[in-house]
Amino acid sequence: MGDSPAVRPVTRRRRATLSAGRGATLPRASGASAAGSHGAVAGNSSGGDGERKPEEWESAHNKAKSERRKQRRDDTSDRLSCHQLQQSLLSSTSGYRNYRGILNWCVVMLLLSNSRLFLENLLKYGILVDPIQVVSLFVKDPYSWPAACLLIVSNLFILVALYTERQLSMGSFTERVGLLVHCVNLSVILSFPAAVVLLVPSMTPVGSAFALGTYTILFLKLYSYKDVNMWCRELSTAKAKKLSRSLSCPSDQRSGNHRVCYPGNLTIKDLYYFVFAPTLCYELNFPRSPTIRTSFLLRRLVEMLFFIQLLVGLTQQWMIPIIQSSMKPLEEMDLSRMMERLLRLAVPNHLLWLMFFYWFFHSSLNFTAELLRFGDRQFYKDWWNSETVTYFWQNWNIPVHKWCLRHFYKPMLRRGVSKIVSQSAVFFLSAFFHEYLVSVPLRMFRLWAFMGMMAQLPLAWFVGRFLRGNYGNAAVWISLIIGQPFAVLMYVHDYYVIHYSQVTD
Repeated sequence: MGDSPAVRPVTRRRRATLSAGRGATLPRASGASAAGSHGAVAGNSSGGDGERKPEEWESAHNKAKSERRKQRRDDTSDRLSCHQLQQSLLSSTSGYRNYRGILNWCVVMLLLSNSRLFLENLLKYGILVDPIQVVSLFVKDPYSWPAACLLIVSNLFILVALYTERQLSMGSFTERVGLLVHCVNLSVILSFPAAVVLLVPSMTPVGSAFALGTYTILFLKLYSYKDVNMWCRELSTAKAKKLSRSLSCPSDQRSGNHRVCYPGNLTIKDLYYFVFAPTLCYELNFPRSPTIRTSFLLRRLVEMLFFIQLLVGLTQQWMIPIIQSSMKPLEEMDLSRMMERLLRLAVPNHLLWLMFFYWFFHSSLNFTAELLRFGDRQFYKDWWNSETVTYFWQNWNIPVHKWCLRHFYKPMLRRGVSKIVSQSAVFFLSAFFHEYLVSVPLRMFRLWAFMGMMAQLPLAWFVGRFLRGNYGNAAVWISLIIGQPFAVLMYVHDYYVIHYSQVTD
């Protein structure tokens, strides 16, 4: 009985302890009660500052938890996504430039279409390639070779130019007399072969064109030879020793550093080196390659033989049948059929022109340059990327462009002529030589080549003013395919129509 009051307090203490333990464990199961209990404990321990720390911790914890959930959702969407922000490859904004496959497709389609035309031509006309007919294009009479005789006579004009320059260097001729002799010599170079072609019946059109082309090149070379030597005489008093020449004639040089000054360059060997060199501009300092590469020389020779045979074969097999079939529409003046025939001729004519460009400007000129160790091999630039007509004429024939720039365009500017007039004069000179090389061998004057060249002036202005980029390049290609060969096609048609009507009469 006496022990009962002592036991009761212990029991109460155990119940209080158990209830305190239950109160400490239960809030951990529920977030709100846990926060309250922690706040109460913290409040009892640290006062007012401790009441804000659990809230900040809870908000930071919730933010981190939401960011982790969002990141998991983004990762999941990225793994399941197959789309992104991008442009189509053929759009101009995509920046895509690799069209090699499309270029190969164009080449394959071109080969297939031309193969079809080739098979159609063989089935319709048979094999028309005749090597004997090629010989008859150059020689009409086997005992008469007027074109070859003209080439031999051309040496006379070379020697006259050399003799005149020697007399000028020694003071035997005055500048006025020397200029007069050079003008007469250059005038005869152009007029004499033209007179022979027009008066000698045995001259064939192909042989005449070859002879006149050779004389035209000789005219441009000797004109440059005259100008450069005149410039040397003008600078002889103060700067003659600065105008030294390179190893144009290596047999005359005993050491690589030995250089010859004016008038030491006035030798037959030096002049004939310039005549055969693949350039139209004479210099006292010709760049020279160190050696002759035999493998390079043989490759160019094989290309020359292959492409000349291909040009002749395609002309006989492809061009001539279309030209013969177009005689009747031209006689009847059927405009629709005439246009159809001319468009049919435009593509093969352009392909032949491209082959001729590679044969002459790459294979032939590189062969000559390698044989003579001529160092400047830039005979053409990237004219196929031309976005203006002016750029094309400046880059497709570098030797002629250099001559026009050095001996015709810049001298006119130095004399006070305006730039537009000088450019027009260059086109006029080019138009004259185009007409000269076409009309005289065919013995008919239609001025198609002259008008075609002069039409390049307004075309160049229009393309340069209104067309840019790919549109300008397309316009240049269209002018080459349709415009530039169009005058030559008109001459060929007129020539065949004239002879066909004569045979019919």
